Amino acid sequence: MTVRVVIVDDQALVRAGFRMVLDSQPDLAVVGEAIDGADALRVLDRVEADVVVMDLRMPTMDGVEATKRICARPAERRPRVLVLTTFDTEADAFAALRAGASGFLLKNVPPEDLLAAIRVVAEGDSVVAPSITRRLLDRFAGQLGPAPTEDPRLAQLTEREREVLLLVAQGLSNAEIAARVHVAEATVKTHVGRILAKLQLRDRVQAVVLAYESGLVTPGG
Repeated sequence: MTVRVVIVDDQALVRAGFRMVLDSQPDLAVVGEAIDGADALRVLDRVEADVVVMDLRMPTMDGVEATKRICARPAERRPRVLVLTTFDTEADAFAALRAGASGFLLKNVPPEDLLAAIRVVAEGDSVVAPSITRRLLDRFAGQLGPAPTEDPRLAQLTEREREVLLLVAQGLSNAEIAARVHVAEATVKTHVGRILAKLQLRDRVQAVVLAYESGLVTPGG
């Protein structure tokens, strides 16, 4: 299967560089380019894409707002979003994750890391470690707004699923969770899959965000 990619960046040189890297791969195809978030929405009205590689800081409409609007689209017209950031835009990266992005990469990642990330996102997984997400949430917890209230969807979880969600939100991998609760790693993977399905979440990153927003996990806790 060919993964269809749209590149969104206000710098032509950056877009050209990404296109060159992606076009070298037989399983990846650049189907569109956009100079800002508003342009990206117009491009996505014309072409079908699996992954949007999104810069965060752009004129007219930034990457956070564009990500929010893309993730609000109907499922059949909703590509997954991989945002690009720098060390000084963690607040924007956090906002993009809350808006529905599947993760983020630093803009200066090696080409092979960008290619791997696009493939992982296209397969439905996230490309930012939950521990990194947790660090962002700890740092920017003040942006969560009023005191959190438990999401009613959490009532669907079994006691074990709730326990696993808590450990996911603390940044543990499946292997680490398996060791903590004394079950097989495959069992943990099954639990995580059920948690995501019940909570209607796309990936582990979104599960971490939900755990914080609902008060299941507290910053620094």
